[in-house]
Amino acid sequence: MVDSAVYARGRRHASPGTLADTYRCLQELDRAMAWIGLYRPGTGQLRSLAREFQLHDLAVEDAINAHQRPKLERYGDTLFVVLRAARYLDDREEVEFSELHLFIGPGFVITVRHGEAPDLPAVRRRLEADPQVLALGPEAVLYAVLDQVVDGYAPVVAGLENDIDEIETQVFGGDPNASRRIYALSREVIQFQRAARPLVKVLDALTAGFDTYGTDEELRRRLRDVADHLTQVVERVDGFRHLLQNILTVNTTLVTQAQNEEMRSLTAASYAQNEEIKKTSSWAAILFAPTLIGTVYGMNFTHMPELNWRYGYVFALALMALVCGTLYLIFKRRGWL
Repeated sequence: MVDSAVYARGRRHASPGTLADTYRCLQELDRAMAWIGLYRPGTGQLRSLAREFQLHDLAVEDAINAHQRPKLERYGDTLFVVLRAARYLDDREEVEFSELHLFIGPGFVITVRHGEAPDLPAVRRRLEADPQVLALGPEAVLYAVLDQVVDGYAPVVAGLENDIDEIETQVFGGDPNASRRIYALSREVIQFQRAARPLVKVLDALTAGFDTYGTDEELRRRLRDVADHLTQVVERVDGFRHLLQNILTVNTTLVTQAQNEEMRSLTAASYAQNEEIKKTSSWAAILFAPTLIGTVYGMNFTHMPELNWRYGYVFALALMALVCGTLYLIFKRRGWL
């Protein structure tokens, strides 16, 4: 148990140290409200609260297991609200999500936090500094917590927007790690959508019950303001998701273009290499012809008719020139030289 307080007329009357003391103090006062704050409580604490305030078993089970979607459920006079808070970690450039469960009933508020966010002690201090709002009862606490959660989304939106700007720079700068970061950021945006979008239905359900449950007019105005802020957050996050899809498409196109350019470069280099091989092979063939003829007439045989022929030397030179010239013309016509 992080903090437990009993309030009367909007002011803290007692700060019991145990749940039993809280129950006793609440029974001794008329028109009082207990606000019990828990952080990752054990099953025993929640079972004790369930017996004292007649909490529904299904809601208690959800609070124990956590990992729930944001929602609002009514069990008789008790409201069970699940919220998902978020905070942006600048040092790691990541979004951290946490879960918060609230039981709101006649004369009591129970907050069960499964993470670091939101800063509920700050919410408690703010409400205690405004007794007129706190005197409105458990619904005032619910409003303040909702307001804190939605206000906590603003730094996350700013952090995600900054990350997207950095990714755009990476993509157009040709950073090979851009695709991995786009994928990671897309997952964070989807998780953020899952945290914020269902909260719209929660606020709509609260708004629909204003007249039925006689919600104070001041709380109505404040809750509508929270709903407006949440709508802006949801719209911006939806825009982030579409923008990331476009960035991923652009990155894929740029990567494909870079690969095509690389293939063109390799093809051009291969073509140039082939041309050089053709030239080298052509000249080698041309030079091979006189070498072959010279080798034949350089053999030490006794009976070679051309050796005794008066024009044998001239014939050999002419044959070499003819073969070389013929090969040169053939290779030249084919573009090898």
